[in-house]
Amino acid sequence: MPSRPVSSIRPVGSAAERERAPEHTGDHGPGGALDQIPGHGGEGVPGRAGEGVPGHGPVGMPGLGDETVRGRAAEGAWGGGEAGAGAGALSPLPPTHPLTSTATTAPNSTSAFADASGPAQASAAASSPGRPGDSADVVIIRRTLDEIGPVADKVTSYFYALLFVRHPDLRALFPAAMDTQRDRLFKALLTSVKNVDDTAYLTEYLSHLGRGHRKYGTLPGHYPAVGECLLTALARYASSTWGPEAEAAWVRAYTKISQIMIDAAAEDELVAPAWWQAEVVSHELRTPDIAIVTVRPDQPYPFLAGQYTSVETPWWPRVWRHYSFAAAPRSDGLLSFHVKAVPAGWVSNAMVHRARPGDVIRLGPPSGSMTVDHTTDNGLLCLGGGTGIAPIKALIEDVAERGHRRPMEVFYGARSDHDLYDLDTMLRLEQSHPWLSVRTVVALGRGGGPRRSLSGQLPDAVRQYGPWWEYDAYLSGPPGMIRNGVDALVGVGIPSDRIRHDSVEELVAAGD
Repeated sequence: MPSRPVSSIRPVGSAAERERAPEHTGDHGPGGALDQIPGHGGEGVPGRAGEGVPGHGPVGMPGLGDETVRGRAAEGAWGGGEAGAGAGALSPLPPTHPLTSTATTAPNSTSAFADASGPAQASAAASSPGRPGDSADVVIIRRTLDEIGPVADKVTSYFYALLFVRHPDLRALFPAAMDTQRDRLFKALLTSVKNVDDTAYLTEYLSHLGRGHRKYGTLPGHYPAVGECLLTALARYASSTWGPEAEAAWVRAYTKISQIMIDAAAEDELVAPAWWQAEVVSHELRTPDIAIVTVRPDQPYPFLAGQYTSVETPWWPRVWRHYSFAAAPRSDGLLSFHVKAVPAGWVSNAMVHRARPGDVIRLGPPSGSMTVDHTTDNGLLCLGGGTGIAPIKALIEDVAERGHRRPMEVFYGARSDHDLYDLDTMLRLEQSHPWLSVRTVVALGRGGGPRRSLSGQLPDAVRQYGPWWEYDAYLSGPPGMIRNGVDALVGVGIPSDRIRHDSVEELVAAGD
């Protein structure tokens, strides 16, 4: 254990609550004295008066993230997880905006805490190499990360041991199986901290998480509990780089991340429920391991074609998975999902093999930005692999409902003819819409379509056609397909900012 206790981290509530609270400035000397801040019943953190740690859910707790999309990933705190396995904790924060271009990360903006960096932080920044534009806090944080990198597994184990011993009541908020959760926690949290200078990106990403985590029922007191355990674990295993300066930098970064999430959750609470109950009304088994499940939510569920949601079944409480909507919004309010059961997949196997009409599941809020830009006349080039064809089908319906004829080219990829489980539906759509073209691409075989059937890999097939520079591209499928697909699309002239896809980093965590 460290020779001295780390600073306390207390919540200060939402932005609205802070506006009502009187301003108060406290000391923040070397010992990490706390700013006493009225507001959500607690004190602030060192370094910045008026800032504190929000309380909508603990880092590493169910409620701090969303899983991978397109029906393949587990969800846990901060998202991520592997297909079918127990809900994972913090999944890696994608280096690019989720469901958007795979271009490089946005340039770092000035950190909100840069002005608070004192001489000690400036000295540390000068002695430690960093990237252009990094604040002093980020330079210090990177030094800590470099030191704990070789022992990250020990740091994670120690963090959870501290959390559950000091706060045993929090254990009930986690899924029964912790194996995948513990392996993902630090990677996502620490990646978030490393990107703390990029305020615009961080705000957009974490606001999404904050809204999505209302479904977990986390409380304000969880954030400080998790933050203090995090700092204690870092202090133990980063002894060479840890000290008052490092602690203050980490507290500021953690506070910033947390506050964004609680503010977003507080705003969302005014306009949307934390979750929706949804009754299964139809369950169609297309293959032995793929089912199309249709549900009726208990109240209106607003979403856009191309988005996804998180699903919890009654058989595995607190275990959530992400699935794309397989249809555009319907007048009857019904929602459909394509679910593939994967080995050890808790939710996927329950949805495919146990769910029946009359069962009730829970849905989180809609998420994702893989939606059609209806302000342009660009054609749409869509690559869907496996159950990744589900959101592509929704996009087709969305374009059709708009009545605006735009060329739409769909490449439907599968491992074998047998895996083209929704081919008949896609061919019917093609027959109904002259602006739509559907090609099947089968890795092992010739393809199941009567025409325009190709063999090989999706990216290779796309290169055979075109030109595509007047198209917006959409990719949904396994991470390898997405990576190769993006490379192929950029190579044939599609700008990276017009390529939308699932979050590759989350898909890697999903393992499917």
